[in-house]
Amino acid sequence: MIIAKDLCKSFGDNKVLKNVNEHVVKGEKLVIVGPSGSGKSTFLRCMNLLEVPTSGTILFEGQDITSPDCDINKIRQKMGMVFQQFNLFPHLTILENITLAPIKLSLMDKDQAEDNAMRLLNRIGLADKAASYPPQLSGGQKQRVAIIRSLAMNPDVMLFDEPTSALDPEMVGEVLALMRELAEEGMTMVVVTHEMGFAREVATRVDFIDEGQILEQAPPAEFFANPKNQRLRDFLAKVL
Repeated sequence: MIIAKDLCKSFGDNKVLKNVNEHVVKGEKLVIVGPSGSGKSTFLRCMNLLEVPTSGTILFEGQDITSPDCDINKIRQKMGMVFQQFNLFPHLTILENITLAPIKLSLMDKDQAEDNAMRLLNRIGLADKAASYPPQLSGGQKQRVAIIRSLAMNPDVMLFDEPTSALDPEMVGEVLALMRELAEEGMTMVVVTHEMGFAREVATRVDFIDEGQILEQAPPAEFFANPKNQRLRDFLAKVL
């Protein structure tokens, strides 16, 4: 579904990604871990061109999205993105936040979009918040709304950029529970996170990135029980 070839990204003289190669197949749950500043989020954001690679290629469902001919906004309709800071519109109700994109892009009419939004809100137990505004919700509630806002577009893949890092500890569980549900339902997911328990339980494969390179990748059982790279062993010793 996603193929990254020889991906490089620099900010001035700072080389954040160095010839990264990776692929994500349909139904896979790829979890990316590593120390802060290692290039994890930049790699994820390159997957839908929120960051434009300095060089290299990204293919999504066979299409080169780094090509000047690519309509990236059309591609992004199939790629849900969940950010650290929720990115909900504070002046719109929760219902309006969820229905805005499907209506604006003519994917659904207003009634269809609202029915779909209420179905998703019921799923996460927040139907009573449909008329509320984001500042009236807790951090965990806002992040769950941000996730179902992406789901309202019926994406083929969901990208998560440290979705729990801005939350109070007691709110992390409710967000991870929703992400686990999506994983169990077969959603293709790429997740940048510091939640090692989630990586261990949900991932089909885990990447360790440090200094802009993938130093190790393996299924979670092997990744955590038998790390081969010394830098990964040092990292896991600190975070587990």
